[in-house]
Amino acid sequence: MLTRILSLILFSIIAVSAADAPSLPPMRMTPAEIAALPLDNNQIGSSGVTGVHTKVLYGDPSKAGYYSILLYVGPRTTIQAHAHRDNRMATVVSGEWHFGYGDHFDAKSLKTLPAGSVYSEPAGMDHFAQTTSDAVIVQICGFGPTDTHYFDPANDPQSHR
Repeated sequence: MLTRILSLILFSIIAVSAADAPSLPPMRMTPAEIAALPLDNNQIGSSGVTGVHTKVLYGDPSKAGYYSILLYVGPRTTIQAHAHRDNRMATVVSGEWHFGYGDHFDAKSLKTLPAGSVYSEPAGMDHFAQTTSDAVIVQICGFGPTDTHYFDPANDPQSHR
């Protein structure tokens, strides 16, 4: 009986939360229209590494609510272990992304993710990545606000600026 009551309470909370969430507007964008979007200089939702930038497709990653960004990572880029406060899902749009989980960069732990691959960035879980000779574009979606915390603060590019 207690399990049933708890399930009903949980279902009610989820239903109320979903009812309060703003609905997504209809949106269709061609690659040319996406390319015309401004680059986001604040890099929120990204690693902050030089040569990495984002374009916001929907929402505001710095505020509460759903957001979607495109992450552009240049060739020969290494991103050290870091985490974000929100759960995120990602899809590799183009290029070959090398991605791993752990509290330090470990090339042996990288998994090669070609275009079309998906992966998760669980809240608070450290992860790291690398590109080789080609640039990579990754679409990332989550519920903000998001942030970036490096496992080793010495690796945080924001602390060196």
